[in-house]
Amino acid sequence: MKLPFPLYTESATSVATEVDALFTVWAVISIFFSLLIAAFILYFAVRYRRRHVDQVGEREKEALWLEITWSVIPLFIMLAMFAWGTRVFVKAYRAPKGALEYSSIGRQWMWKFQHPQGQREINTLHVPKGVAIKLNLNSEDVIHSFYVPAFRIKQDAVPGKDTSLWFKADKTGTFHLFCAEYCGAEHSRMIGSVIVMEPAEYQAWLVNGPPAGKTPVVAGKELFQTLACATCHRNGGGRIQRGPALEGLFGHPVRLADGSSLVADESYVRESILNPQAKLVAGWQPVMPTFQGQISEEQLSQLLVYVKSLGGMKAAQNGESKP
Repeated sequence: MKLPFPLYTESATSVATEVDALFTVWAVISIFFSLLIAAFILYFAVRYRRRHVDQVGEREKEALWLEITWSVIPLFIMLAMFAWGTRVFVKAYRAPKGALEYSSIGRQWMWKFQHPQGQREINTLHVPKGVAIKLNLNSEDVIHSFYVPAFRIKQDAVPGKDTSLWFKADKTGTFHLFCAEYCGAEHSRMIGSVIVMEPAEYQAWLVNGPPAGKTPVVAGKELFQTLACATCHRNGGGRIQRGPALEGLFGHPVRLADGSSLVADESYVRESILNPQAKLVAGWQPVMPTFQGQISEEQLSQLLVYVKSLGGMKAAQNGESKP
């Protein structure tokens, strides 16, 4: 039977279907027990009401089995729902390996996108159907929030922090994009669209659509040279290496001067560029200057992409798989 009104907005990803199922089961359980408890309250209020003024209630008898029952049953229901919710959460926020990485920068009051091939868009993002898309989010000014209701995904873009989300659309069409975090006077106008296309149509759009500029990796490499990063982080050519090499850095452990260690991720690389003295690498002097205020958020994003592109070189040389 078709309902006269939809319970949910249109869904266009497998994650959306699972989120809806989880919400439905939770709603049914909540409604069922709410009505059950309300019915028991009403029944006992009538059944055991005082029938005359001098009536005195009987002493309550213990019912251990009843106490255990209404404690254990909700416990198992909650544990089952927690396990299900955790699985959906991990699936929704952990991008699969091999996902195509797009960059997105929020600013008052627009979304700027760049494709892996170099094409740029504003407030509109074209993606292929059936392909996992990872969107790396940044903000140039205040907190924004990337929200596509049909995909059931929402993630904040926070200034000075790298966040990401992913999706794999299983339906073609045009889907609404909103900023779900109040970001200023024109917040309501910060809207856009995600256009899902068949893979062949998407490839045709790449060829016939906006001209392809420099890819993020190429732009990051050029910026790496322009800022003279190679003079310290690359050995050879008669140069004296003053900083750790970046080949094989991303995704691998880094030993720090204080004896601790960490894994080089987006946050670590970002902090090393903007505040290089925060976490000194063991064996190197604190000679790197800060680039805080000297590069834009978009340029910083390009540098991050370039450093990530160098992540598997050492592993490949050692016969390991590329991370």
